[in-house]
Amino acid sequence: MAIGIVVGFMRFAIYLILPIVILGGIFLLYKYPPSFLGGRRGASHSRTHVTQTRTTAKPKRDRPRSKTVPFRVIEGGKDDDDMPKYH
Repeated sequence: MAIGIVVGFMRFAIYLILPIVILGGIFLLYKYPPSFLGGRRGASHSRTHVTQTRTTAKPKRDRPRSKTVPFRVIEGGKDDDDMPKYH
């Protein structure tokens, strides 16, 4: 009986461990690709970086929240006496 439990557990362990090993290998290849697939990543580190100058932002109270646009009325060609169709 104990031998049957051990054999059953070993069969179950193989079915459990195999997908974990495969998924772990895929994750490692995704995280750390081989050098022949990943291209040259070291070349980007040798470039000099340009420092950006920051422009001084205006204080918030000086800037309006939105542009003030004049209100425009579009003239329509409909009579004011006509009732709406579905009301």
